[in-house]
Amino acid sequence: MDVSAVRGKPVRFAIGLTAGESAVGIDAALARLKGSGPALHVKLVDYAHFPYTSGLRTRLLSVSKGARDMALLHFELGEALASAGEAMRHAAGREFAEVDFVALQGFPAARVPRRSQSKAAGVLEIGEPALVAERLGLPVVSEFCYRDVAAGGQGNVLSAYPSWALLNRADRTVARLHLGALARFSVVPPALEQVASFDVGPCNMLIDGAAQLVTSGNRQMDEKGKAAASGVVLESLLDQLLEQQYFSRVPPKATSREEFGPEVYLRKLIAERQGASLEDLLATVTTAVAFSILRAYTRFVKPVYNPSRIILTGGGTENRKLVTLIREGMPEAVVRKSDEYGLDPAAVDPLCAAIMGGEAIDGKANNIPTATGARRPVVCGKLTLP
Repeated sequence: MDVSAVRGKPVRFAIGLTAGESAVGIDAALARLKGSGPALHVKLVDYAHFPYTSGLRTRLLSVSKGARDMALLHFELGEALASAGEAMRHAAGREFAEVDFVALQGFPAARVPRRSQSKAAGVLEIGEPALVAERLGLPVVSEFCYRDVAAGGQGNVLSAYPSWALLNRADRTVARLHLGALARFSVVPPALEQVASFDVGPCNMLIDGAAQLVTSGNRQMDEKGKAAASGVVLESLLDQLLEQQYFSRVPPKATSREEFGPEVYLRKLIAERQGASLEDLLATVTTAVAFSILRAYTRFVKPVYNPSRIILTGGGTENRKLVTLIREGMPEAVVRKSDEYGLDPAAVDPLCAAIMGGEAIDGKANNIPTATGARRPVVCGKLTLP
């Protein structure tokens, strides 16, 4: 298949798919992309969430996987992504839109960000794109982070450029705070080359992990933050959670489940407090997430950029306790959820994937070195043809 026809179209429709580091399910967006680069205009046409089966979720989050298990899981997730893509193509048909390509971010089976130029780094993303290309008969762009890491970056490319494409304004600086598995700031000044983006630390990964650990898996999350809202913060646990050295690192920086997964970061601390209630533990963990965000904003964002508003995206926007703590900690800031701007908070990640895919097909650099730490701008994304 020749993608030159897709490359030359003034308006394109793309399906964005993200496997989600929280392993809750696949988020899918149908996007309308007009133009590219600084002239890009993006419209979200449709969004859907496809939950994982409990078995697939368990396998994705398994700490230990052999080569055979990883190979099977890689293709199993690819089939799930293909099914989600087919559902979104049907949705496109209802809108009388012809899909031009698919862009996907798989599940990070391993991510080891570079801590200095002399240190090794690597990433392994699963969810085979060839299965999506085969079933949909469309070109697929995937594995966006690999090229940025190869160029010396942290690999956190799905936030910086798409955030600028969605949110940049000529007269002001805004910030996007994504509350997903990880909390991530993306600061968008008018100039593309000044964009900053970095992982703050764990978010839903930690809160969900605490709920699962304390209830032995009987509870997957703290629904809307209700348990945390009725608990009391355990100060000693809070101090221990915030001692992690990553929080004081200066951006560009990125982190992963290898550093903040509940088995690594949380299990021992919770085991030491067996008498504590679920409510108190979740109140403490949620407060630790909020404090890490507020400290990062105070230290790394506000002194340099002082954004006019902070826009919240991601599944964590449903956690009322977390959002309340963030708003109370930034009384001088305008903090709003993205749905107040007509953009579903859960749809932003797959929409970002679609944006990255469109730029990759056009052969245009879609990482931002000031955000990722890469040596230079590069085209991120591998193309799989049907």
